[in-house]
Order: sequence, then C-alpha cells, then structure tokens
Amino acid sequence: MLAELLALNTFHLMLVFARVGAAVMLLPGIGEMAIPARVRLGFALALSLIVMPVVAGGLPAPPAQPMVLMLLLGGEILLGIAVGTMARLLISTVQVTGTIVAYHVGMATANMFDPTAGQQGAMIGAFLATVAVTLLFVTGMHHMLIAGIVDSYTAMPPGAELPIGDLAETATRIVSLSFRLGLELAMPAVIVAMLLLMGMGLMARLLPQVQIFFVALPAQVMAGLFIMALTLSTSMLVFLDRFQGTLGEIWTR
Repeated sequence: MLAELLALNTFHLMLVFARVGAAVMLLPGIGEMAIPARVRLGFALALSLIVMPVVAGGLPAPPAQPMVLMLLLGGEILLGIAVGTMARLLISTVQVTGTIVAYHVGMATANMFDPTAGQQGAMIGAFLATVAVTLLFVTGMHHMLIAGIVDSYTAMPPGAELPIGDLAETATRIVSLSFRLGLELAMPAVIVAMLLLMGMGLMARLLPQVQIFFVALPAQVMAGLFIMALTLSTSMLVFLDRFQGTLGEIWTR
C-alpha cells in the first residue's frame, strides 16, 4: 500500500508540503494566528503544488522503509520551522523597538493583544508590528519570503544531513541583529526621554515639595508619542532595508 501511494508522486508532494507547510505557519503576515488554520493549510497546500515541479529535480527517491520516510519528513518539518523562524525573528525587531519606547515614554503598562506575537504586549510594539507586516505586503517583500522557501532547497537539500550548526549560528546572528536594530530604532525616543528625566530630576531638586514626576508624566507621554510620529516613516524604511538585506544574505548563503 505504501509503495503504491509513493509511486503516484504523493511522496514528493508530501515531502514538499512538510517543509513548505511548516514554514508558512510561521511566516510573518501569512502565518499569523488571526488567520484561520484552514486558510493557512490551504495556502500551504497550493504553494506546495506550485513549488513541487520547481524542486522536483533535487528530491530524493521514495524510501523503501516507513521509518526512513518518517525521519525524512521529520527533517523537512524541522527545516521548514527553521526557515519560518528566521523571518519571524526579524519581524520581532519592531516589537523590541515598541517595548523600549513604551518603557521610556511611560506607557510600559499599556498592553494589548499583539497579533504577530499571539500574546499580550506593549501597545506601541503591537502597533509597530502591525505596520511592519502591512509594509511587507505593500512593498511586495512577501514574495521574497516565499522565494526564500524555494531557495532553501538549494542550500538544504532534502535527505541531506541537517545543518544544525549553521542554523544555530544564523539564529544567533538574527537575534543579535534584532535587539541591536530594535534599540537603534528606539534611540530618538530614548534620548528625548532621558533629557526629560534629567529636566524633571533638576526640577525635583529645586521644588522638592512638588511631585514633579507625576505632574510631568503627561508631558513625557506626549513628547514620546510626538517623537515616534516624527521618526515612524524613517524607522520603517530602515527596518525594511535591514529586513531585506538580512534575508537576502541568509537565502544566498
């Protein structure tokens, strides 16, 4: 029975779907929890049907043993998770930015549901993540994410040894880049917040009978939001440029 099913090209489709489906479930925008699971599965299956003829030349022959088949599918699922996680880690850059900005402008306790993270997060971080995902689709960069899945078959052929070391090194580099870039994008708000805190500290020393930090909190929030509004477009352009450059470097390695 297994040999009959594998002879009908079901094996190749199943192998491609294992990697493509796992990656699609984690890609920014496409694999969000807000999208129904049936829609994501349908998109992954349709994409697998399109990708299969493109990568068919590099797919291994159907195995004779069921255990070998399970190991092969398990490896493809792990590779798909790795590809999707890389893109997901990059999109977390704006969440880091939003968290840092919210902390410094006095909105650290203003939380809301973040659809890109699937959990509660800082309101500014959820807003920036939504804007970033929207811009990925507006600029057509989601095509780059899909192309990266196809290119992964050249860098990591099915049936070959899993490049655990390379994947761990890449993930470490992406996490480091996400935190560094997130802090860089948040620096205008951080600098303004530090200047305001220094001014409030000086006023507190001159007028110790007045609770300066409570009185000046609305001004701190307004100044932070004003700076964020001024730098939003530039920050998103920088993020998109780094996002494209980093993904391009990963896919071509």
